Amino acid sequence: MGLLLRHLFVGTNEKYITDPAKVGRRVGDAQEPEEYDFIIVGGGTAGCVLAARLSEDPSLKVLLLESGISGKSLILTRIPVAYSLLFHGKHVYDLYTEPQTSAQGKKKYWPRGKMLGGCSSINAQMAQYGAPGDFDQWGDIIKDDSWSWKNFSRYFTKFETFVADPEYPDVNSAVRGKTGPVRVGYHSTVSQSSKDFIKTCMKFGIPYSADFNTTNGTRGVNRVRLNPFSQCLNDMTYMDETRTRVSSESAYLTDDVLARPNLKVLLHASVTKIYTEKVGEVVRTTGVEFAKSRGGPRYRVRSKREVILAAGAVHSPQILMLSGIGPAEHLKKMKVPVVHDLPGVGSHLVDHPVVDVYYKNKFNDSPTFIKPSGPISAIKLFGSGIEYLFKQRGALATNFGESAAFCRSDDPTLFPKSEYPEVIQQDSTSASDSPDLEIFTTPLAYKDHGVYMFSGLHTFSVHVCLLRPLSTGTIRLKSADPFENPLMDPRYLTAPEDVARILRGLKLILKMGRAEPLSIRLDHTNKNPLLDHQLHLKTDKELEAIIRERVETLYHPTSTCRMAPLAEDGVVDSHLRVYGIKGLRVCDASIFPKIVSGHTAGATLASAEHLADIIKAEIKGEKRL
Repeated sequence: MGLLLRHLFVGTNEKYITDPAKVGRRVGDAQEPEEYDFIIVGGGTAGCVLAARLSEDPSLKVLLLESGISGKSLILTRIPVAYSLLFHGKHVYDLYTEPQTSAQGKKKYWPRGKMLGGCSSINAQMAQYGAPGDFDQWGDIIKDDSWSWKNFSRYFTKFETFVADPEYPDVNSAVRGKTGPVRVGYHSTVSQSSKDFIKTCMKFGIPYSADFNTTNGTRGVNRVRLNPFSQCLNDMTYMDETRTRVSSESAYLTDDVLARPNLKVLLHASVTKIYTEKVGEVVRTTGVEFAKSRGGPRYRVRSKREVILAAGAVHSPQILMLSGIGPAEHLKKMKVPVVHDLPGVGSHLVDHPVVDVYYKNKFNDSPTFIKPSGPISAIKLFGSGIEYLFKQRGALATNFGESAAFCRSDDPTLFPKSEYPEVIQQDSTSASDSPDLEIFTTPLAYKDHGVYMFSGLHTFSVHVCLLRPLSTGTIRLKSADPFENPLMDPRYLTAPEDVARILRGLKLILKMGRAEPLSIRLDHTNKNPLLDHQLHLKTDKELEAIIRERVETLYHPTSTCRMAPLAEDGVVDSHLRVYGIKGLRVCDASIFPKIVSGHTAGATLASAEHLADIIKAEIKGEKRL
């Protein structure tokens, strides 16, 4: 228990800096600002990796700027099930999309982590990295084989340490990472309903997968590791053996790393612009400007070598555009001086849309008390807390996304032509064995990202996620004020193929819900109109309306600064250098050429590991000259 308590109650490391004057100069100060070899903007999933890896070279002076606080100092980021309690709080960017014209005109909630670790501190810890074909497609798009699966896959094993579990002997640990900073394994609590979901998937013809994250591919069913048409599995998770969340901050910004004299980490530092200068025809990055708040003083620091944007798929394009790098006509409209016309910035926004199905749990054993609604549930929460502290198990040790199945919407076993005669045009998958649907479970149902919890009801929920949407949107500035949230328009469900594929996934869930053993856990006699026990009786048209009503984010926006040729609306090249600007790179989920058919955190961590090696190789080459 002592080890767990040390993991939970970490506090803020004294090495973190909160006084901006200790790293930079106030704008207008006559003194030259502090200079760093590398300035990393954003201490999220990728930023922590880059800060740790680049500062391994003691000759490099590295500065990491984070707009929030230490994520691991917040106990709600450490307890696996508690992350959603941070939503709508001061440590999360409470963002909303523009009204979605194909989703009943609703604005959709998009929480983004405002802390070290970024979204790796507030996600469901599902360690599923995507399909091998996704990365082969990346390599093809950018015409660089280092991003293809056969080469890029080593960065997944580089960041991870797989902790074997005797209950999962069929996982081939020989192909898993053994020395990386991110501990993954089958550490989460899994409800009986989620276990029965796996068995039901197998009865439907979805094979069991021992490990989603190998060359064999994603399809199948299993637990999701907290972290060939189909496969199913209990989820592997980003948790350690004490059932504590592993974020990029806790994994990479260790005490030993923070003790390095060449690394500084500044908290409460929102970057307001990137400084550039033009010499002849060459535009070069010279540093950044940042502030603690809208009305607070601005500070500046200089970059000797490079600035690396790692602020995420929403804020990285926003910062580029605020700095005059982006679509020229849009920048002029926002009265931002154009430094470099780069049309791809903020374009190609894509996200994983998800639709939920709500069931009554017949056995009344769902962990409703994790968000207590009265004294009895508060007592149960206290008891579960004791169980978690002393035994590292129980409801608080669930990552919430407990089990998952990955499949294709054209799988003839699941979707026979006799029932689905129409062919969905335009295959969006990355390869013939890559999935386009994920079906996953949570031990209780919820709406509005946990705001509504079906109080008084024991529930269970199954969700369908579209992994490879054709609908794409944009990030655009709302104004030139860096503290005003940008305009986010993912244009959910504008492609009819997206609706058709989600509809197939939804109908598969409804079939599974009425098949044993899962059906034994569900009370199909319940007629509560808030629940979905009668949903199987609805027509396709009625189900389509439900899809448009319920669609939400799975928190995976990508591709707004995509790695692609400039002629194909690319923003960065294969070394993640921004086209047309020297000394500026981007590294986060915004660089994905295409969204992965899995969860995005792993590919983001691997991309950062890859970039760190690219930069180290470039520096090594310079020293040889």
